[in-house]
Amino acid sequence: MIKNFLIPAIDLKEGKVVRLFKGEFEKVKVYPKSPEDMAKFFSDIGFKKLHVVDLDGSLEGIPVNLEAIRAIRKAFYGTVQVGGGIRSKKTCELLSEEGIDLFVVGTLAVKDPEVFEDMVHSFPSRVLLAVDSKGGKVAIGGWKEESNLTPEELATRYEDKPIWGYLYTNIDKDGTLEGVDVEPYREFKAYVKKPVIASGGVASLDDIYKLMDIVDGVVVGKAIYENKIDIERIL
Repeated sequence: MIKNFLIPAIDLKEGKVVRLFKGEFEKVKVYPKSPEDMAKFFSDIGFKKLHVVDLDGSLEGIPVNLEAIRAIRKAFYGTVQVGGGIRSKKTCELLSEEGIDLFVVGTLAVKDPEVFEDMVHSFPSRVLLAVDSKGGKVAIGGWKEESNLTPEELATRYEDKPIWGYLYTNIDKDGTLEGVDVEPYREFKAYVKKPVIASGGVASLDDIYKLMDIVDGVVVGKAIYENKIDIERIL
C-alpha cells in the first residue's frame, strides 16, 4: 500500500540531487548520490512512481537537466513524472521521446491557458496540473512569482479538461520537515474529482498515514534523504 501511495522525489540542480527549503533557491542542500543512483535505489526497493523536478528548468522555462533526466529514466522501471520548465507542447514531445510518462505543468496553465489546453488535449491523461500554493495563492515561475489565483480557482478552470489530476504543493511547508498541514489538501480535494497528489512538509510515517484518507498519493523528498523515514524498513 505504502509503495503505491508514497512517491519519492528527485530534485535536480546543475545535474545534482538537491533539496530546497520552502522553495528558496538560495537555501539548497546537495546530496552525494547521483540522480541515476538515487533512481536505481528507489526502483530496486519497489517504488512504482518517481517524481522528478528540473529546478533550473523551472527558472529558465525549458528543460536544463535533460541528461540527468535521461539517466533517471533508464534507471527507474516504474512511472516517471517530470516537472520544471515545461512551457510548450514541444517540450512534452521531447520528454515523451525520452520515455517520460507524465508531465507536471503549472506556470503555463496560469500564464497561457490556450497553449496549456492544447498541450492537455495533445497528451490526454498525461499532464498533472501543478498547484503550488504559497500564502493561499498560486505561485509560478519556479515559485518566484505570485499569481492572483487561489488553488481552488486554478483547479476550477481545468477540472473538466483531460488532465491526469493535480499535484498540490504547500510551499510554506516544503523542505521544512515540520510535518504536514492536512487542511489545505482536504479543502482542495472537496473542489475536484480527479486525483490529487500532495507535497510539502512530510516529516514522518505518521504524516503519510494522515494523508492516506484525504489524497491519492504524496511526494516525499527531504524526509527520505534526511532519514526521517526508513523507507527500506517500511517496504
